[in-house]
Amino acid sequence: MAVPGAGHGLPAQESTAPGGGWLTSWTRPVADPPGRQPAAAEAEQLAAAKADLRRRILAGRARLGPDQRAAAGRALRDAVLGLPQVQMAGTVAAYASVGSEPDTGGLIFALWKRGSYLLLPLLRPDADLDWASYEGPDSLRPGPRGLLEPSEPPRGRAAISRADLVLVPALAVGRDGMRLGRGGGSYDRVLARVGAGIPTIALLYDDELLDTVPAGPHDQRVRLIARPGAGIISALP
Repeated sequence: MAVPGAGHGLPAQESTAPGGGWLTSWTRPVADPPGRQPAAAEAEQLAAAKADLRRRILAGRARLGPDQRAAAGRALRDAVLGLPQVQMAGTVAAYASVGSEPDTGGLIFALWKRGSYLLLPLLRPDADLDWASYEGPDSLRPGPRGLLEPSEPPRGRAAISRADLVLVPALAVGRDGMRLGRGGGSYDRVLARVGAGIPTIALLYDDELLDTVPAGPHDQRVRLIARPGAGIISALP
């Protein structure tokens, strides 16, 4: 099922990804004249490229209605629940979607009902994430920056290292698994704590898998990419 999400205002090119269709792609800025730029200039250019891509993707998401976001959430729920790695996972780190993100409410509820132990993030003042257990929809409360957080006691920032599978929010992901987030660096710190063999899955709308995304040395990759209409694929090595 293809879920509307196209029309983010990004340059489009024909996709050869599984499922076909059209794919938006970030275009790298024209290179400066030969010679190495100072580190500060390189960082400024990278930050500007990320900010521009975030703006365009968020504008596209804002055009989606509640029914479209809910349909995307249902398709992602079914795709994730069908993964063998999910069926075998005892502890799953997830997140409660907000705003224009693909809805995760049904997914985390289904994982909880089937007996998985769910960890959801708690945003700390330094933008790092702590974790607490999810005990059903009534266990969520408003958190900072409009987030929904679990009301259970925190388990510590290192609790993520004990997860058997990690669901990750993202605005876009490149085919190599490089992820574009909101800009706070929270999930780059989280992903750095996850073991090498643990599945990490970014949840996207259909047109948010790009050929490449702007990334720096501290940005972290995800290993799997989930989309409503195309299901789940592995990032390229």
